[in-house]
Amino acid sequence: MIKPDQYFEYSEKELAYLRKKDKKLGAAIDKIGMIQRKTNPNLFSALVESIVSQQISNKAAITVSQRLNALCDMDANRLHLLSAEEIQACGMSMTKASYIKNIAAAAVNKIIDFDTLPEKSDQEIIDSLTTIKGVGVWTVEMLLIFSLMRPDVVSYGDLIIRRNMMALYGLKELPKEKFLRYKKRYSPYGSVASLYLWALPSKD
Repeated sequence: MIKPDQYFEYSEKELAYLRKKDKKLGAAIDKIGMIQRKTNPNLFSALVESIVSQQISNKAAITVSQRLNALCDMDANRLHLLSAEEIQACGMSMTKASYIKNIAAAAVNKIIDFDTLPEKSDQEIIDSLTTIKGVGVWTVEMLLIFSLMRPDVVSYGDLIIRRNMMALYGLKELPKEKFLRYKKRYSPYGSVASLYLWALPSKD
């Protein structure tokens, strides 16, 4: 049975708040309109797919993920039994294959309990998952938005977010202190602000 696509949920309430708090972002919201971004509520498969997708095109990432899914159905136990070479043969580097093995090992050995992660705070989830070699803060922040639909995530580690913030506000640089002031302005709807920052047209 094919599951229907799921999207990040938000409404006019969040948009009205952001318009009130930030006129420039509000103007961008009005110009762009509603945004649909797909989510994946399966934390384990979403984390594996995030490693697959790093530094390659979206089309390539889909192809590689489909090959890996055909081998193991994104099941932690089945993935754990695959060799790094079998994972690599799906079309990725050995480094990525080893990171994916690390994720499967953490799940199978109950080092990380993926079932209880939704009960934890954003920071607890970041602290937990970044203990896995190959999983960084940015990767977990994307998981918070696109798997758990956490409402208030704006990633300083996201190059496009920072670049588009600078373009939106006419900044030549964006030190973390200034970034955090904008993030606080968007709160508690930072994740919706992130959707619109990503959607801003490139100045390149």
